[in-house]
Amino acid sequence: MFELVLLAPELRIEDLSDALEALDALSVSVEDADAQTPAEQALFGEPGMPAPKAGWQRSRVVALFQQEAQAREAATLLAQQDFFEGCETVGVRLVADQDWVRLTQSQFAPVEITPTFWIVPSWHEPPAAAEQVIRLDPGLAFGTGTHPTTRMCLRWIARRDLSAQRVLDYGCGSGILAIGAAKHGAAEIVAVDIDPAAVESTQINAANNHVTLGAGLPDLVKGGFNLVLANILATPLKVLAPLLCGHVKAGGHLVLAGILERQADELKEAYAPWLALEVTDSEDGWILMTARAAD
Repeated sequence: MFELVLLAPELRIEDLSDALEALDALSVSVEDADAQTPAEQALFGEPGMPAPKAGWQRSRVVALFQQEAQAREAATLLAQQDFFEGCETVGVRLVADQDWVRLTQSQFAPVEITPTFWIVPSWHEPPAAAEQVIRLDPGLAFGTGTHPTTRMCLRWIARRDLSAQRVLDYGCGSGILAIGAAKHGAAEIVAVDIDPAAVESTQINAANNHVTLGAGLPDLVKGGFNLVLANILATPLKVLAPLLCGHVKAGGHLVLAGILERQADELKEAYAPWLALEVTDSEDGWILMTARAAD
């Protein structure tokens, strides 16, 4: 395998990526060329959505080719294109044979939620201080504990005793929030998602963590809950306001995530007819919004 490495400004990334794919690159990755420097930029997308920009102000584009001749021909052809203006070819280099499974696994370390509550992939041992552990490997469904929205929800859960409580995880993804609730004593848990693959992922992850919950499509939801969790996106959260609020029991809590700081007021307005939302946590531009139903 051989890598063709390019430097490019943000406005050239899309054209470069499309051209490299047309030139039979096996893969194309885009990284911040200024990573690990004072000029590094954070670039996050909303859960389940693409990043807001195709690249950084200075991006490093790496294309993987089967043969060295393919990589060098691609470099030559790209240099002749109008859209290559402002770009630079760094070079072509041999990619050493690697244990790709081990390399991928090394990118996912245990995630601390609190000093005693951790998300730990199956190939790692739990930290010595961990009293509660969710075993979770990266998969197709959203929710591994690495995104701020997931961590904030789990921090909220970890601060409470959910004994004897009925919990709903709406838009469960990997099932991580439902499993977190089970680890903190919830008596009954219902986890639902519109994606059957997410439901299957939740069922597998629950079994791997030795917790019992009901997982299925949204029509599984019946009755009221002491805690309703929804880590989705701001727009569907607004649409779901009457439904989610309708499932919160008197004295129960609603916990919403997947919301950017600038979206707080529109969420408050959407939920105002039923519950008074407030911001109770924030991280990297994301916020956690919660409300408590009257007794």
